[in-house]
Amino acid sequence: MAVIRVTDLDLKGKRVFIRADMNVPVKDGKVTSDARITASMRTIEHCLKAGAKVMVTSHLGRPIEGEYSEENSLKPVADVLSAKLGRPVRLLKDWIDGGFDVADGEVVLLENVRFNVGEKKSLDATAQKYAALCDVFVMDAFGTAHRAEASTHGVAKFAPIAAAGILLTEELEALTKALLSPARPMVAIVGGSKVSTKLTVLEALSEKVDQMVVGGGIANTFLKASGKNIGKSLCEDDLVPTAQALMSKMTARGATIPIAVDVVCGKKFDANEPAVLKDAGDVVDDDMIFDIGPKSAQALVDIIMKAGTVVWNGPVGVFEFDQFGDGTKKIAEAIAATSAFTLAGGGDTIAAIQKYDIYDKVSYISTAGGAFLEFLEGKKLPAVDILEQRAASK
Repeated sequence: MAVIRVTDLDLKGKRVFIRADMNVPVKDGKVTSDARITASMRTIEHCLKAGAKVMVTSHLGRPIEGEYSEENSLKPVADVLSAKLGRPVRLLKDWIDGGFDVADGEVVLLENVRFNVGEKKSLDATAQKYAALCDVFVMDAFGTAHRAEASTHGVAKFAPIAAAGILLTEELEALTKALLSPARPMVAIVGGSKVSTKLTVLEALSEKVDQMVVGGGIANTFLKASGKNIGKSLCEDDLVPTAQALMSKMTARGATIPIAVDVVCGKKFDANEPAVLKDAGDVVDDDMIFDIGPKSAQALVDIIMKAGTVVWNGPVGVFEFDQFGDGTKKIAEAIAATSAFTLAGGGDTIAAIQKYDIYDKVSYISTAGGAFLEFLEGKKLPAVDILEQRAASK
């Protein structure tokens, strides 16, 4: 990966514009999970220690472009930043045209970048205004690297220097290690409710991995493809032939998609619904599958323990309800215990990692969802692509 790294630059007295990913959950004006802010701190602290004039911005939520809204303000993020740095952090509301000063070794937070007209469409006029504010642009928001927006891509075209932040660099190195030169056997665990949203990922991974474990609603489509009754379970009937084709394709090259032999069912999606264990062949028409059974979970644990690389994206059951969480818990525990290089990413996956307390046992946890999946698919990420172009042209 040939990009300019922020750690290689002399930043003293320089105006540094950092695009971070601080799109965190906020409730009643308070940040409820600060994982993304924590992940962004090393780049911010590096720039401060180097004596830069630091401006940080991020998106939050989905505001209407061009309109300020209190609910999408970065004020709660400023409070967390201030607490982490042990000093006040000014939140600047109307910043796009400049007119504010930042001292050497000071950090200011620039209000939600999505309040600015032209941000989403990456209009050159908007990107040029961002670029005019800085001597160095630092892209550190891997979570939005798959989107070509003014603050992730456009500004990198026009800023005097465009560099990669510490988090972005680490994310790319971890993903590259897991995908381009993986230790074998390579196992991918792809969960989620729909095959359609992960279809391109499944197709891309089916050519790379030795075993592809499918979980959640996706697994039901594969169960049905293998000839089993899945009752009223979440399933995409139109993608059953696709699932069959993926299974045949992997089998043909000596790889496998393990199919559950036992499942945990309920009659309705409810926190108080009793869990009923069944063989995969015994599911009846009014059953709904909410988790894999212990035999299937053990088979997956065995696969994970023998793996060289494990990529995990998505739970294998409705782990929010404890009675349907055993499969995901067993997988989490195996990922914590295996000697394989383990890479996990996506919101639900991180929620499971936190629930089962294995945060420090995973080799690398990606803060991203969409960008993580697009990288797995082998797609070029626009925000990374432009950093590589700028590095090549200097």
